[in-house]
Amino acid sequence: MKPLTLLGGLTPEQFLQDYWHKKPFLIRGAVSDVGPHVDFKWLSELAMREDAESRLIENRNGRWHLERGPFRPARFRKLGETDWTILVQGVNQHLPHIDELLWRFNFIPYARLDDLMISYAPPGGTVGPHFDAYDVFLLQVGGKKRWQISSQNDDDFIEDAPIRVLKDFRVEEEYVLEHGDMLYLPPKCAHYGVALEPGMTYSIGFRAPPVQELATQFLVYLQDRLCLDGVYADPDLKLQNDPARIGDEMIDKVTDMLKGISWDRDTVSDFLGHYLTEPKPHVFYDAPDDELDEEEFAEALAEGGVVLDLKSLILFRDGMFYCNGEILETEPDDVALWQQFANTRKLSSGDISASILGTLYDGYTAGYWHPAKSVAK
Repeated sequence: MKPLTLLGGLTPEQFLQDYWHKKPFLIRGAVSDVGPHVDFKWLSELAMREDAESRLIENRNGRWHLERGPFRPARFRKLGETDWTILVQGVNQHLPHIDELLWRFNFIPYARLDDLMISYAPPGGTVGPHFDAYDVFLLQVGGKKRWQISSQNDDDFIEDAPIRVLKDFRVEEEYVLEHGDMLYLPPKCAHYGVALEPGMTYSIGFRAPPVQELATQFLVYLQDRLCLDGVYADPDLKLQNDPARIGDEMIDKVTDMLKGISWDRDTVSDFLGHYLTEPKPHVFYDAPDDELDEEEFAEALAEGGVVLDLKSLILFRDGMFYCNGEILETEPDDVALWQQFANTRKLSSGDISASILGTLYDGYTAGYWHPAKSVAK
């Protein structure tokens, strides 16, 4: 692949080899044009919505305070001129130009790409020194922000604080980011950002689910698909002296019965397809207001093609396709088309075959994608 300005002139291969998951990387002038800035006015309006995850973090007299949205307009009128930060997750699901920015990071697999969070802070605004369990790109949009980073590895956080703030942060490097500058941080890299001027940080984050969560969700997945025959039986039951004891024979029998629970790589692949595309709890899909019939839908696609909804994700492995936690019904001859749709998040009118129109129409009525000509830019 070609060198990218987004990566400071590195190719994606060079970035992945030298920096990804390994060490911080400062990129001056990474993104010069981000479209309309999602400033405080815009961000606060999003923070009032039920379908957006938002937080307000303040440091008042040395004490941390956390509130979660949705917020009332009056709450923002009470804010001071310094020392607070408002953060909204998944802004890419609400604004097309932010969605477009997120997918510029497609040199990382979509299975790892999470969302684009935007935070706004006046001077002194910060969420404190901390570290994340995932990779993140921090893009400065407007204003200036000082970032300090450290390679320290400890879990000594301020007690009773509503957010995880490191008690003893030891600065090793310091940068001041201006508009268009970007800082990449690998997991567990301690960092501390403080706004020097009013501005926004666009945080491109990546999924790194804890092993416990993966295991729990995999067991839920198996539970929904298990079908084991038979019932517990003990025709050879022997009298035991202690009727309250769980006998060895019962333990052995149940152990053998549970051996019927098994999985392989195909099972794990199918689980990941469902799990990684499952929408977050606050995400809902709206059916079209003026629903087209199948003939009108085909005509609309012939005019302008189809695009994924901002909240939708398609992932695939071999001939299996998953969208928003569901399996897509596809034909073997259409695999290349569906892969193209998943990778580029759109299909032009010339790419659409008659054989996929039925599935496309079903997804359209569910709100998973839309005729391109009906989507406002």
